[in-house]
Parts: sequence; C-alpha cells; structure tokens
Amino acid sequence: LPLGIASMGIIASLIGTFLVLGGKSGNVYQVLRNSLFLATILTAIFAGVITWYTVGTLDPFYAMLSGLVAGLIIGLSTEYFTSEKRKPAQGIAESAKTGPATVIIQGMVTGMMSTIIPIIAVVGAMLLAYFFADFYGVAISAVGMLSILGVSLATDCYGPVADNAQGIAEMAGMGKEVRERTEQLDAVGNTTAAMGKGFAIGSAAITALALIFTYIKAAEALTGQPLELTLGDPYVVSGIFIGAMLPFVFTALTLGAVGRAAYAMVEEVRYQFREFKLLETNRKPDYARCVKISTNRALKEMILPSLLAVISPILVGIILKPKGLGGLLIGSIATGFLLAVYLANAGGAWDNAKKYIEAGNLGGKGSDAHKAAVIGDTVGDPCKDTSGPSLNILIKLMSIVSLVFLPVILIFS
Repeated sequence: LPLGIASMGIIASLIGTFLVLGGKSGNVYQVLRNSLFLATILTAIFAGVITWYTVGTLDPFYAMLSGLVAGLIIGLSTEYFTSEKRKPAQGIAESAKTGPATVIIQGMVTGMMSTIIPIIAVVGAMLLAYFFADFYGVAISAVGMLSILGVSLATDCYGPVADNAQGIAEMAGMGKEVRERTEQLDAVGNTTAAMGKGFAIGSAAITALALIFTYIKAAEALTGQPLELTLGDPYVVSGIFIGAMLPFVFTALTLGAVGRAAYAMVEEVRYQFREFKLLETNRKPDYARCVKISTNRALKEMILPSLLAVISPILVGIILKPKGLGGLLIGSIATGFLLAVYLANAGGAWDNAKKYIEAGNLGGKGSDAHKAAVIGDTVGDPCKDTSGPSLNILIKLMSIVSLVFLPVILIFS
C-alpha cells in the first residue's frame, strides 16, 4: 500500500506539472500553488481507489489523507508567514524604518508565531492517523505527506534557480525590465523554497514519530518486556532533557560553521584586493581560491554535527538504557521540529521583507530601511538555508541510529 500511494503521488505530481507548463498567467506563485492543489486532489482520489482495492477498507486512506492535508496546511502557513505580500513580512519591513535591531526582533517574533499552525497540523494528523489505523496509520500519514514530493520539491528547487537568475541579471547589467522580472521571480522563489522546507520539516516530524513507535516495538520484541516511557521514570526524564538540548547544540554548530566560513571568505577577498591590487589593475581575481575555501569549509565543518547525531543516541542508550534513549528521541523531535520551523520561516520572512523594500516600498533600495533589512536578510540566510533544513536530518537520523544500534545498546546497557 505505501508503494502504491507513493506511485499515485508521482503520477499526480506529473499531471500537476502540466498546469505549470501550460500556464500563461503573470502570477507565477498562483500557478505553482494551483499545481500543488491539483496534485494533492489527484493523489487523494488515486490513493482512495488503490486503498479500497488492495485493503478492502478506507481506514488507511483516512490516515494517509490526514498527512496529505497536514502537509498542505503547513505549506500554506509557511506561505503566509514568509510571502512579501502578507502582513508578517511587511511588518518586518515596516520595523526596518527604526533600524536593524527592530528588524531582528520582529523577524524572531514572526518565526516563533509561525510554529503554531504546523504543530497543530502535525498533532492533528498523528491523532487522526492513530485513530484510524493505529501505529501503522502514523507511518502511512508520513507517506501521505510525502506523496506529493514531486511538486513540493519542484517548488523548492525553483527558489535557488530564480535567485541565481536574478543575480546573473544584476551582475550582467541587464535592462531595468529584465531585473524587475527576475526580482519578482526571486521573491516568489523565496516563498516557494520556504514552503518546500515546511513540507520537509513536517514530514520529518511525522516520520520520526513513526520511527519512535517502531523503536518501542523493537525494544519490546528484543527484551520480551514492555518498554514504558513514563514521566515518573528518571531515566526517561533525563533522556527528554538531553534530547531537547541536542537540536540547540546542533544549530549552534551549524550557525557557527557559517560564521567561520564567511570570515575566511571575507579575509580571502580582502587579501586579493590588497595583494593583487584589483582596483588599480585589470587583473582578474582568483575565483578558484574562494570556491576552494567554501567547499573545504562546508565539508570540514559538518564533521562535528554529523558525529553529534550518530554518537549521542548510542551513548545515551548505553548510559540511560533504552528508556532514556526513548526519552531522548521524544525530546529531540519536540524541540527540533519547533526550532526548524522557527529558523526556516524567520529566515524566509527576513529575506522577503528586504525584497518588499527593494520593490519600491518604504524608500526602496539605498534607503536606511533597506540597509536595516539587508542586515536582517544576512542573519536569516544561514537560518533558512543551513540550520533549519538540517534539523530535519538530525531528528530522523537519531531515530534511525537508535533503531539500528538497539541490539548493541541492549548488550552494553
């Protein structure tokens, strides 16, 4: 059944893409959103038919539908909080009139408020899925959310493409009309990229929940005893606290990595301007050295966060036993999901607040408000492009590591 639902989702996504290819509307975002709606509706219809013919009951379909609808709600919520046409991003732009400090504060407020709807959507999907099909329903709910991955991933990939097109148009000194169009496409791309991240974050949370249930069942099967994760057990509570801490440590490591890489890049650029005398001569800068710095830093700086995700569950499982490890997984999902939504949406809102001002509002480019918004955008980029999306990997990877290494943990604990 899960493979059948995924297959129907692929077919529905392919049909949805024709709506984009055939669209002649000037509203790019509306075309992309209509494609998402069409793929969602078709997936629901196809999945209902295949569930009825393979299982003989629609209970798993209702579980799948809960995940599908939850994903759509998360996407629309992300669009509201990050789009430059909505009040949250415009509110950040308004706050830029009083300086960068208020931009940062208002962006943090927007990111925190944006966690409400995704949490309610995921909780509702999980409860409905469990009601209709028990633990299996929770797993099917995650499949439902990921079934329209073709469209959601395409809208996510659209963002970087539009961003680079806008950068090329600006660096090439193209006409005003071309730059205005690419800037509009870039602003839409920021929102669609945020929506794609919202889908990924929500699906990661539900997938991790399904893996926790699998972990509990596997522990019970291996030990022959029930694994009860009660708050009256100090091992469980200790694991919850440690798990709640890990996403913050992981975020600190990834944000710090961006800061260190940026510092190295700036130092290299300054060195080339100083030593190569780029302003006085016609000598071209050494781009390869800058590329080498960024790629080397990207690889080296990810070693410690990766080890954190792999080693932490094993150590906690050995020291605090399987109960403590179960608590760690619960705590990491709770804070990791919230932190991922907060960082992704705050970063997207900061970015589009800058785009809103660059469109000619509040003084336009070069104004004091624009300078303050640029600082907010600079802070938001590592949040939405580095730390936010990588938290999805953290919570899923820790759940998978816990499940895979459970026999080893049971031996040593």
